[in-house]
Amino acid sequence: MIWTDVPWLGFDTETTGVHVHEDRLVTAALVLRRAGAHPREADLMRTWLADPGVEIPEKASAVHGITTEYARENGQPITQVLDDVASTLTDHWKRGFPVVVFNAPYDISLMEAELRRHGLPTLEERLGRLPSPVIDPLVIDRVVGKYRKGKKTLVLMAPVYGVVAEENAHTAEVDVQMTLDVLGGIARKHSDTFGAMTCMELHEWQKREHAQWAADREEYMRRSVGKEVVISRAWPLE
Repeated sequence: MIWTDVPWLGFDTETTGVHVHEDRLVTAALVLRRAGAHPREADLMRTWLADPGVEIPEKASAVHGITTEYARENGQPITQVLDDVASTLTDHWKRGFPVVVFNAPYDISLMEAELRRHGLPTLEERLGRLPSPVIDPLVIDRVVGKYRKGKKTLVLMAPVYGVVAEENAHTAEVDVQMTLDVLGGIARKHSDTFGAMTCMELHEWQKREHAQWAADREEYMRRSVGKEVVISRAWPLE
């Protein structure tokens, strides 16, 4: 199946922090774009608000707008949210269709850590394999936009691919739709490079390119600022 012609399921989370093995899920959004890079029908969206069972730091609340009190009063139990999201993701993967995630190792690794923490089957256990196929616009842009100056955030990347950067970025439902739009722009702009790949061919290509980027970044940091860093080669799951 050519990756541009199958249903894409966009996935994004907002959390209590930035540490994938320690922090907790607060919100999640899934958006089904049924025609992939050729949208002809309205997207189907589902969102969740969880009570993560821990305090949400003020720094995290300032980003996504969810406070501890609001989550406790309005959120669903975290185990219910995790099981719902995991079931939807794995059902899509089992059909051979890709899940689209910007900076995939963060959201997918956090999901695995949360499922394991709460005694629920992980994505890998539900699938009987590592989560795949995954499409990560950040990995692709690091290759095709390698020499473009500036940070590679979703908001800054959006205009490069003809997408309006939303003012309400950093809410899961807005970010996931913007991620799908950016991927559509990449598909149109670089059809000669990626147009004939299957979902799994693109998945494996991203694994190789992420590992190469990590090695190059480590070398750059060592040479330019004399800083030794270790960047995980694992993708899309740390």
